Amino acid sequence: MSSQDAGQQQPVALHKKVGVTELNMQNLEIVLRSAQVVFVAFCADWCPFSRKLKPVFEEAAIKWHDNNPNTSVVWAFVDSVKQADVADKYFVNKYPTMKVFINGELIKNEYRSTRSVEALTDFVKKQLEVSINEFPTADYLNGAISADKRNVIAYFHCQDCADYQNFQKIAALLRDDCSFWVGRDAALVAIKENMMLFRDPSTHDEQKYTGSFADYEFMKNWLTDKCIPLVREVTFENVEELTEEGLPFLILFRDPSDKEIEKKFTETVARELFDQKTAVNALLADGFKFAHPLKHMGKTSRDLPVLAIDSFQHMFLFENMSDLHEPGKLRQFVMDMHSGELHKKFHETLDEKIAELQKKSVGAARCRIWRSTGR
Repeated sequence: MSSQDAGQQQPVALHKKVGVTELNMQNLEIVLRSAQVVFVAFCADWCPFSRKLKPVFEEAAIKWHDNNPNTSVVWAFVDSVKQADVADKYFVNKYPTMKVFINGELIKNEYRSTRSVEALTDFVKKQLEVSINEFPTADYLNGAISADKRNVIAYFHCQDCADYQNFQKIAALLRDDCSFWVGRDAALVAIKENMMLFRDPSTHDEQKYTGSFADYEFMKNWLTDKCIPLVREVTFENVEELTEEGLPFLILFRDPSDKEIEKKFTETVARELFDQKTAVNALLADGFKFAHPLKHMGKTSRDLPVLAIDSFQHMFLFENMSDLHEPGKLRQFVMDMHSGELHKKFHETLDEKIAELQKKSVGAARCRIWRSTGR
C-alpha cells in the first residue's frame, strides 16, 4: 500500500438494509403517498406490548425488503409520545396500533392478528395481491360470484387508461368490503364506454354507476357508500368480525320494531358523521338480545332506545336521547370520545360515585357504632 493510499480513508462496501421509516408531521404525507402500501405501527415506549412489537416489526421490515426489493411498500413507525400529533390525527389511543395506507389512503381495518415476523409479512403480501377478479363470460360470473357478498361488476374498454387505474386503486381500498369483478369477454372489445354495477346481496338489485370514471373521489365515495353501509346491524354472529375492525362502536340499542328511531339515527349519522367511517362504527343493536351491555350501563329494555359508544375500554352513554334531534350533538359526542373528554368525564363521575359510596359506608358504620353503644 502506498503512503498516499495509507493516508486516505478507503471506501467500505456496505449492504444497506432498508428498515423502518420513522414518521412525523413533516414527512407524513410524503411517505404515505410514496408507496402502494404503507404499513404503520403506532407505539409508545411506556407500553410493554409496544416495546415487544418494535424489534419484531423492524425484523419483518428488513426481511420484507431483502426478499421483495422491488415492491412498493414502506414499513413505518410512529413514536406516539414524541409524535403525538400524528397519533391524534388518526385517533390512536391504544398501543400498539397498526394501520394500513393504500396509495396514501387509510383503509378501515387495522391489523389485529399475530405479532410475528411471518404473520406481518404475510399480511403485507396480501395487501399487494390483485383485488379484482376477472370473468370471461356472464355464465362464468354467475357461477363464481357469491350472492351473499357485496359485488361490484365492471366493464372497461381499456386497461391502461386512467379510468381503470382509478377503479384498481379503489378496489384495493375496499377489498375487504366488496368483491370486484371485471369482464374480459371478447365481445367487450367493441365497447367504447365503461360500465359499473353494484349488486346488493339483500335484494339482488343492480345499481348502475352514472358518474365519471375519471373523477376518482366521486367514484370512491359512490363505491364506499355501497360497499360499507353507513349504519350496520350488530348481531351475535358478526360482533367478533366488527370488533376485529378495531374501531369504536357507536351503538343504538333499540326495539327492532321502532323504525322511526332507526331512520332518525341513520339520517343523523349520514348528516353529521359522513367523514367518520374510518374512525367509528355506527351500529344498530337489538336491545332485547343485547341486554348484557345495557345492564353494564345500568339500563334495561324498558329504557330503549339507548345510545352509547363502546371504546373497548369503557361504555359512554349518550345522556339525553332527545338531544339526537339537535344539530351537532351526535357529532360532538363522537368528537369528545376522540379527544378523551368522555374518558375524563367517565373517571370523574366514577370518582364521585366512589366518594359518595364511601361517605354512605362511613355514615352507616357510625350509625352502627352509635347504636351499639346506646348513644
